[in-house]
Amino acid sequence: MSVTENITAKLEAAFAPETLDVIDDSEKHRGHGGWREGGETHFHVVMRSKAFNGKSRLEAQRAINHVLAEELTGPVHALTMDVRGTD
Repeated sequence: MSVTENITAKLEAAFAPETLDVIDDSEKHRGHGGWREGGETHFHVVMRSKAFNGKSRLEAQRAINHVLAEELTGPVHALTMDVRGTD
């Protein structure tokens, strides 16, 4: 399974999002730190989930970082997020 597929599966299982886009932005970072041939090093996640209702942006991002801890200590060099509740 690819890194993108792992991230998607973990986020779907943890947050049951109404919308989820996991975007591989690695090519935008070609030649920069952490970049590898083949991509899957830099990601942007856009997610809307009821799990984030009433949570601050920092709380939501910390929850995602916790779920993706394995990826963030391994193949993923950078992760940016646009996450919000649905209320």
